[in-house]
Amino acid sequence: MQVFTKKITVSESDLDQLNHVNNVTYVQWVQNIAEAHWLKNASSDILNTYYWVLVKHTIDYKGQAFLNDKIFIKTFVASSEGVSSIRKVEMYNGEKLIISSETKWCLIDAKSNRPTRITQEIAELFN
Repeated sequence: MQVFTKKITVSESDLDQLNHVNNVTYVQWVQNIAEAHWLKNASSDILNTYYWVLVKHTIDYKGQAFLNDKIFIKTFVASSEGVSSIRKVEMYNGEKLIISSETKWCLIDAKSNRPTRITQEIAELFN
């Protein structure tokens, strides 16, 4: 399992009316790291042939983050089977886990716009 990481410093635009990171911002960060991981690993041929669509998303909020906090984000693909994969994302504020999420993605063929089986080549990108 290949782990991909990123660090974010919380800015004012990330905050809600309670002055902590907005729940929608966390969801955007989940999307952003998944996309960054895909773009880092996939070749231009793969990127031109396939894309992913979200099927199901769950997120557990376990803590908070505030202005200027340094957030460590990690993601990995937990499993791939058939046309779908499960990606996990965890966010830490210091040592404390504040977000845990799981997203089911479906691989789509760019020409037909229909679900397609995950190839061995794609599966190996994240092992």
